[in-house]
Amino acid sequence: MIKCHLSRLMGERKLKISDVARDTGLHRNTITLLYQETATRVDLDAVNALCKYFSVGVADLFEYVPDDA
Repeated sequence: MIKCHLSRLMGERKLKISDVARDTGLHRNTITLLYQETATRVDLDAVNALCKYFSVGVADLFEYVPDDA
Protein backbone atom coordinates (compact mmCIF):
# COMPACT_ATOMS: atom_id res chain seq x y z
CA MET A 1 0.00 0.00 0.00
CA ILE A 2 1.08 3.57 -0.57
CA LYS A 3 1.00 5.86 2.45
CA CYS A 4 0.62 9.61 1.94
CA HIS A 5 2.29 11.94 4.43
CA LEU A 6 0.44 15.09 3.38
CA SER A 7 -1.43 15.35 6.68
CA ARG A 8 1.88 15.21 8.61
CA LEU A 9 3.48 17.83 6.36
CA MET A 10 0.47 20.10 6.73
CA GLY A 11 0.31 19.57 10.49
CA GLU A 12 3.97 20.47 10.95
CA ARG A 13 3.34 23.76 9.17
CA LYS A 14 -0.15 24.31 10.67
CA LEU A 15 -1.75 24.54 7.24
CA LYS A 16 -5.38 23.97 6.32
CA ILE A 17 -6.58 22.20 3.20
CA SER A 18 -7.85 25.54 1.90
CA ASP A 19 -4.37 27.09 2.37
CA VAL A 20 -2.69 24.36 0.33
CA ALA A 21 -5.40 24.48 -2.35
CA ARG A 22 -5.08 28.26 -2.71
CA ASP A 23 -1.28 28.27 -2.74
CA THR A 24 -0.80 25.33 -5.12
CA GLY A 25 -3.77 25.86 -7.43
CA LEU A 26 -4.85 22.25 -6.86
CA HIS A 27 -8.51 21.41 -6.41
CA ARG A 28 -9.57 21.21 -2.77
CA ASN A 29 -11.00 17.71 -3.35
CA THR A 30 -7.61 16.44 -4.58
CA ILE A 31 -5.92 17.65 -1.42
CA THR A 32 -8.70 16.29 0.80
CA LEU A 33 -8.41 12.81 -0.75
CA LEU A 34 -4.63 12.79 -0.23
CA TYR A 35 -4.93 14.23 3.27
CA GLN A 36 -7.41 11.51 4.28
CA GLU A 37 -5.44 8.85 2.36
CA THR A 38 -8.51 7.84 0.37
CA ALA A 39 -7.20 8.77 -3.09
CA THR A 40 -7.00 5.86 -5.51
CA ARG A 41 -4.94 7.72 -8.13
CA VAL A 42 -2.95 10.92 -8.25
CA ASP A 43 -2.03 13.11 -11.18
CA LEU A 44 1.72 13.68 -11.55
CA ASP A 45 1.12 17.42 -11.84
CA ALA A 46 -0.47 17.33 -8.38
CA VAL A 47 2.50 15.40 -6.96
CA ASN A 48 4.86 17.90 -8.56
CA ALA A 49 2.93 20.88 -7.15
CA LEU A 50 2.87 19.41 -3.63
CA CYS A 51 6.57 18.48 -3.66
CA LYS A 52 7.44 21.97 -4.87
CA TYR A 53 5.15 23.66 -2.32
CA PHE A 54 6.55 21.69 0.65
CA SER A 55 10.11 21.57 -0.75
CA VAL A 56 10.24 17.79 -0.37
CA GLY A 57 10.93 14.82 -2.61
CA VAL A 58 8.36 12.27 -3.70
CA ALA A 59 9.71 9.84 -1.07
CA ASP A 60 8.91 12.40 1.63
CA LEU A 61 5.33 12.71 0.41
CA PHE A 62 4.62 9.04 -0.34
CA GLU A 63 5.88 5.82 1.23
CA TYR A 64 5.48 2.22 0.10
CA VAL A 65 4.38 -0.03 2.97
CA PRO A 66 4.17 -3.75 2.12
CA ASP A 67 0.76 -5.31 2.69
CA ASP A 68 0.62 -7.98 5.38
CA ALA A 69 -0.15 -11.09 3.36
